[in-house]
Amino acid sequence: MTLGIRHFLQFRDLDREELEYLFRRSRVIKERFKRYQPHHPLADRTLAMIFEKSSTRTRLSFEAGMHQLGGVAIYLNTRDTQLGRGEPVEDAAQVISRMVDIVMIRTFEQAIIERFARHSRVPVINGLTNEFHPCQILADIFTYIEHRGEIRGRTVAWIGDANNMCYTWLQAAEILGFKVHVSTPPGYAVEPEQAGLDGTDHFQVFADPMQACQGVDLVTTDVWTSMGFEAENEVRKQAFVDWQVDTDMMAMAARDALFMHCLPAHRGEEVAPEVIDGPRSVVWDEAENRLHTQKALMEYLLLGRIED
Repeated sequence: MTLGIRHFLQFRDLDREELEYLFRRSRVIKERFKRYQPHHPLADRTLAMIFEKSSTRTRLSFEAGMHQLGGVAIYLNTRDTQLGRGEPVEDAAQVISRMVDIVMIRTFEQAIIERFARHSRVPVINGLTNEFHPCQILADIFTYIEHRGEIRGRTVAWIGDANNMCYTWLQAAEILGFKVHVSTPPGYAVEPEQAGLDGTDHFQVFADPMQACQGVDLVTTDVWTSMGFEAENEVRKQAFVDWQVDTDMMAMAARDALFMHCLPAHRGEEVAPEVIDGPRSVVWDEAENRLHTQKALMEYLLLGRIED
């Protein structure tokens, strides 16, 4: 099956059936990778990776992933291109999308990537914006499925900042049929309209993070100060002090609950060392799975469904 141009700018850009296909496909692709079995469906295809925000996992997983699929990845930093000298996003999209087959962008405002996609001739993937981080949640949910099975009907606790990760979890819950318990410090509350949710059936807000973790199947968090908010770092450290995921908080969760963190992590701030380095943590599997889920995503956006 051949698709028209599809983008992955928010998690809700794909429906339940498509996401479930991607999870199945990620498993197949990962198994081939572990067996050192070549898989080159994107031979002669080129990925442009545009970075305005720095990265480790995003760059490595997309660049290695495209190579493993038989294609080529080109790294572009906005500081070293005309985008960093004021070239309109729309013009850059017209030019870049005539020279490559797919584009990944890691930038600040969601509006930038939306503008680029509207003028692109090829699929565009959100590698991270201030508002959303859909590739990370794709990997997180696949990691949960690997360890515990279907996520439908489960409950996830989000502890900390109402950031791009939090809002993407909320979108995922609405599409895939699970619940999210959200606990943020006062002044950092979730704004549901930012995620474009249809309602509040799939999430619940808790003032007390311990209560938010009661009986949940997964506890996840992120740094207290995301990129672009460094000036608030000291204020945030004081505001978030009771929102560290520690062993007491994990003890409130279900006995087989997992812990996730998108990394990089600050041990002793948003998570205690005993948790992130403990037996319930799956952060390294989670990081690796960025590679496999993004390969499945790129394959799907360019080639459609492949059942083999």
